[in-house]
Amino acid sequence: MMSLATNQPTDAVDWVLPSLEGRADNSVTYDLTNPATGKVFARVPDCDAQEAMAFANASVQAFENWKATTAYARSQLLRKWFDRIVAGVDEIATAISLEMGKPISEARGEVMYAAGFAEWYAEEAKRLYGETFSSQHEHKRLYAHRQPVGPVYAVTPWNFPAAMITRKVAPALAAGCTVIVKPAEQSPLTAIVLEKFWHEVGGPKGTFQVITSNRPAEVSNEFFKDARIRKLTFTGSTDVGILLYRQSAQTMKRVSLELGGHAPFIVFADADIERAADDIMACKFRNAGQTCVCTNRIYVHRSISGKLVDALATRVAALRVGDPSKAETQIGPLVDEQGLKKVQEHVEDAVSRGARVVVGGNALGGLYFAPTILCDVAPGMRILEEETFGPVAPILEFDSVDEVVAAANDTPFGLAAYLWTRDLDTAHRVSERLDYGIVGINDGAPSTAQAPFGGVKLSGLGREGGIWGIQEYLDTKFVSVGLNPRS
Repeated sequence: MMSLATNQPTDAVDWVLPSLEGRADNSVTYDLTNPATGKVFARVPDCDAQEAMAFANASVQAFENWKATTAYARSQLLRKWFDRIVAGVDEIATAISLEMGKPISEARGEVMYAAGFAEWYAEEAKRLYGETFSSQHEHKRLYAHRQPVGPVYAVTPWNFPAAMITRKVAPALAAGCTVIVKPAEQSPLTAIVLEKFWHEVGGPKGTFQVITSNRPAEVSNEFFKDARIRKLTFTGSTDVGILLYRQSAQTMKRVSLELGGHAPFIVFADADIERAADDIMACKFRNAGQTCVCTNRIYVHRSISGKLVDALATRVAALRVGDPSKAETQIGPLVDEQGLKKVQEHVEDAVSRGARVVVGGNALGGLYFAPTILCDVAPGMRILEEETFGPVAPILEFDSVDEVVAAANDTPFGLAAYLWTRDLDTAHRVSERLDYGIVGINDGAPSTAQAPFGGVKLSGLGREGGIWGIQEYLDTKFVSVGLNPRS
């Protein structure tokens, strides 16, 4: 049964707040509200355009020294940052849970996932190779090498406030770039802690800065106008991503965008129903369904639909909803009223058009919504066209491979897709036909630091993670050397 968090300390994270000394106006702050309690628990600086320019100046100044630092020195600092993040897992997890409502056990898992990017790119910093190649002229020597693109502006979302930062900051720092992070207004504390840890282990001033603001457009505009900021990396909604893409064009910034998704999960007739149900649960209900890669549509072969729905219903009904600070909680609150309203509207629209509620389907008070399964879902319902970002699993039946592949691809988004089958031919052929940047085969949680993460179509540009992630922060320079001709 749900138990709302009502007695969390209002000063639980005062220690992470940054000093306001040196700010243009150190009296301007904004409140943070715990979504589990509805109470203000911290205040952070509400930076303006003038302060944004100061951040840009510091980043540009630091870049001159940081890019000249050896790859081995950068690697050692990133490794120390990784160690500090691991040592501070509970501190960061507490900040995550307080500011955006993620269950504390899940928040700890996010911190370790986030730390993995610092560890991975500590090693990749030493593996930025160049190439030599032949010339048609005897007296010329040709080679190419990679250099950091320059100061970076990173805009991160609230739903993974640690992992979305390290996934951008770690490769940027490894490449020799400096980074300014503008975290989501709802979840700045995690970013502040990560910045604090970087400086604690010796990260040079200006290399990694966090700018907090409740007026993001005003602040961001300063960085978009500034030609010295050479790179934008953004994770968030498609609408905002398109806007930032346009704004970046005025100074021809390098851009990488990880945007919205609408992930299908296809369960074929030969699936292991219990294992498939477990994977769907992991994929759909983590973070209360508030992830870009969680499944939004579950397609089940008609011959096994009833069995899978029963298996899911048992699991969903058993989910523990409540206080995210408690270890036993599995589903916390949605992040804000807007998020809750969208989930409610999607469920109401589906039911009004003929969908049937199997489990849940109702708000529980505060920002909590009951984990929900909907059957008899059909095209034309909003839940099949928009990203729900909530704990609602809509189920559709299919009969043929061609039918389900066409339905899965019938979306402007292309971030992640999933399928469950024990047939090798189906696994390969369907995964190749799915128009998505990430495909999980019998795997509802494929993301890992060493793998590429990103989408196609309206789900974004570029990749994060692995060797692909660091290339986003590097320019290739061609050098041609003319020697004295042989006499």
